[in-house]
Amino acid sequence: MKKLLLLCLAFAFSNSFYAQETAIKEKVAKTKTEKTAQLKATATAAEKDAKKQAANEKRKATIAAKKEAANATADVAKAKETATDAAKEAKKQASNEKRKVTIAAKKEAAKNAINTTTPVTKDVKATTKKAETKINETAEKATKTADKITGEYKGKKVFTGPKGGKYYINANGNKTYIKE
Repeated sequence: MKKLLLLCLAFAFSNSFYAQETAIKEKVAKTKTEKTAQLKATATAAEKDAKKQAANEKRKATIAAKKEAANATADVAKAKETATDAAKEAKKQASNEKRKVTIAAKKEAAKNAINTTTPVTKDVKATTKKAETKINETAEKATKTADKITGEYKGKKVFTGPKGGKYYINANGNKTYIKE
């Protein structure tokens, strides 16, 4: 019986010994899970902070890039303006030079024309006198056969021609015949 009693006592002590280990194991497991939960929470918080920082950096970089682009655009506009001004100035100078050359050429041509037209002028004067005499002769013939003024039509004088046709002189200076 002694043996049995010892066996029961050993059994009782062994159960209580194992029971304490389970409680300790449970406490250790709880602390481990709490620590992992805390680590996860800090990791997610750090991750969120990193994302916020990355977003802020990206926004700052975008703003800086926009400012640089605006400055570059302004520089390009200034360069275009100066190029346009330079082109206008060059065009103005070219037109002034062209005008000077044209004036010089006209002066030279006028000098040459004066030198070469002197003999021609005499011929032109002689021809002009001949033409004037012909015009005078034609005018005299025209006045001999002048039409007679026979009345008035629409505020204009009515003429009667040598064959009996009636007309008036319109605003263009042309004859307009009147139908009776």
